[in-house]
Amino acid sequence: MANGGPVQHGFPHLETVRAALTALYRRLSYDTVLTFSTSVAPADVAFCDTDDLHLGAQRVAHEMVRHFRLPDARLIVGFREMTHAANVELAAGPEYFVELNDRFRTHRRDIGAALAHEVAHVYLHRLGLAFRGTPDNEILTDTVTTYLGAGWLLLDAYREDAVSSQKLGYLTPEEFGYVLAKRALLFQEDPSVWFTSPQAYTAYGKGMALARQDERQPPLSAAGWAGRRRYAHDRRHAPAGQPGGPYEFSADSDGTLRVSFPCPTCHQRIRVPVRGRVRARCGLCRTVLECDT
Repeated sequence: MANGGPVQHGFPHLETVRAALTALYRRLSYDTVLTFSTSVAPADVAFCDTDDLHLGAQRVAHEMVRHFRLPDARLIVGFREMTHAANVELAAGPEYFVELNDRFRTHRRDIGAALAHEVAHVYLHRLGLAFRGTPDNEILTDTVTTYLGAGWLLLDAYREDAVSSQKLGYLTPEEFGYVLAKRALLFQEDPSVWFTSPQAYTAYGKGMALARQDERQPPLSAAGWAGRRRYAHDRRHAPAGQPGGPYEFSADSDGTLRVSFPCPTCHQRIRVPVRGRVRARCGLCRTVLECDT
């Protein structure tokens, strides 16, 4: 939790975020992801200063448990002085002890954001989905929280001005905006109508710009002129063109040239023959892609 200190910006964790989206689809399946088409509603996690602190926190925790389809999970929420925003004890369940930073005693509007991340930890724990190492695993949790409809709260908790700052989570504001944009494009949703933080709008806009850019990378037909020209150059020098780049060429044993590239939705790599216009379907997220190979 950045509290008054500098807030990191940009997309330094982009590779891990994209890997998290792929891992989520592989673990859940496309059909299960679609069951999260409704985001957490602002009214369901509203928390005013006149609410009882502990009863209100339990109410919001229950809403997060409901959202993540954990009907038998019971969260017991407490408060204490700590460095991080929150912590959850990942035991066998069904009871899970969540500790929130004492700061939330007086910043109650952001309790929903903190609990969203911690309940997502429980959800991933039960799925058996984790990345190696704490930093990558926290990025996975933020990504899943956001993509499954609760992470807009984490972006909305970001506030920054000339004399103070606050940010929850491990993603940068722009990375939260990127994952939120990916969700918005999938479900045709506009989460910006829920923002109360002016800075959240800016971060979401930058994230949406990058998400749209994913949809315009060659060999996708929507690629711009410069991208198409670069792709044509690399194709002429295939199969050695662009190793490790957004697309890679390779040849089959019979000499058939193929190109592989990441799906703009789930980022699993797709491999198609190089033969002009091709319609491809991602086997993981079922996105239909118009390509000009």
